[in-house]
Amino acid sequence: MAAGLSGQWRDWMRGRTGAPFLAIGGPVLALAGFWVAGERGLMAAVLALLLLAVATGAWRQPDSARQSDPAEPYSRDRFLAELDSRLMQAESQGMGTGCIVLQFDDAGTLLDRYGRSTQTEVIRNLGERLVSALRQGDRVLRLEGGGFAISLSPSRRLDLEAMVQLSSRLQALVAEPVTFGGARILTSCSAGFCMGARVQRGSGAELLDCAQVAADEALRNGPGALRAFAPGMARKRAERDARRAELEEALDAGHIRAWFQPQISADTGEITGFEALARWQHPERGVIPPSEFLPAIADSGLSERLSEVMVFNALVALSRWDTAGLRVPGVGVNFSSEELRNPRLADKLKWELDRFDLTPDRLAVEVLETVMSMGEADVIVRNITELARLGCRVDLDDFGTGHASITNIRRFGVHRLKIDRSYISRVEQDREAQRVLTAILSMAEQLGLDTLAEGVETPSELALLAQLGCGHVQGFGIARPMPFEATSEWIRTHMARPKVTWKAGNAPG
Repeated sequence: MAAGLSGQWRDWMRGRTGAPFLAIGGPVLALAGFWVAGERGLMAAVLALLLLAVATGAWRQPDSARQSDPAEPYSRDRFLAELDSRLMQAESQGMGTGCIVLQFDDAGTLLDRYGRSTQTEVIRNLGERLVSALRQGDRVLRLEGGGFAISLSPSRRLDLEAMVQLSSRLQALVAEPVTFGGARILTSCSAGFCMGARVQRGSGAELLDCAQVAADEALRNGPGALRAFAPGMARKRAERDARRAELEEALDAGHIRAWFQPQISADTGEITGFEALARWQHPERGVIPPSEFLPAIADSGLSERLSEVMVFNALVALSRWDTAGLRVPGVGVNFSSEELRNPRLADKLKWELDRFDLTPDRLAVEVLETVMSMGEADVIVRNITELARLGCRVDLDDFGTGHASITNIRRFGVHRLKIDRSYISRVEQDREAQRVLTAILSMAEQLGLDTLAEGVETPSELALLAQLGCGHVQGFGIARPMPFEATSEWIRTHMARPKVTWKAGNAPG
């Protein structure tokens, strides 16, 4: 009881003897003390004021006024504890609170182009902007991997419209250029928020998680998107998390693995390589086509893991073919932009090649034209050129679907153009397609590049490609993708066939 009264007295005194009271009443008391008892009275009054300030805690800056510093590691536990208390305060006092999460749309590009130190400084600068733009009681937490979470102090005017306006204003603030090291850096962010009244259990952790779910949904629809949390979003994320777990298990168990499609010379029919293509041998559903699971792989952030599996499968296949005395010059593996952003990619591939005692020219790094046409991502540029310098062949995949310039083709050390199947389909009947294809092959010849036509399905297509001067062909007309176990028999059967020249119009029947 005494402790309770003491606390009540302290709170009552703090409310009446806080910083405003000391600023106004302090001089008055000091003057009164000097008037009554001279210098001793003045000293006594000052000492009494100091003791009163210490006893009531008025000398400290109240928690609600202290700013978080995004340049320093701000405790996530402390952030969540404050969210807990704010939810309780908002509920008991009929006020509104909420949490906003900002995520950079171009975090990978920022890192690729400017490096880690510049990225850190840009995030620091943006964090300081956010702190200065928010109210004193609001909190800013730096999230792992970039981005910010903002906890809003309770307010009677904080409704849905206010949250939308505030989130949009913060997005505009982030979009303002940052000048660092002589460079003018532009960023953008997607935002998600959740009102405190939306959380069911009334916990700070749940509020932050709901705001993160909304931000993830905004990022998927970005750049610059804004989403308010809705219960259906949590269900969607749970489904994506479950799908990711299933995909991870399939990759680890070897259910997702490489199948191999042959590539042959358009002139002689000799085997010039294979392409490794991902297939999912599901224990219950059978073989799942790539169109059904590759988007989920990318959506789950598992593209780099898939590339690792495909490279391993390709090198194992090359090693086993060599052991069996079957001549296969090389295998092509598709590399995603996520894998190409790995600064250790060249070292990792060199280690894998050495591990299997294979020369780098046995591995073809297939890069989509859409990735190469980006061109400005410094890490991707460095990785591809380093792989070419290492001795790996660089194939420009799906050529004709993107906008890769001749400058980029030369800069990346491209070895071969893989002409997209859209240029091959019914080429023997379409004069315009023949002219376009002839122009592509002529350009490749002038640049000293090899060529491969994808999606060849008929003998007449193969014969025409050979006559036009295409170097290699691949497609269902040659062979469908097959598991490794079926490749040895196919190779032996194909090698046993008599060699022919198709430029004269011959084609396999």
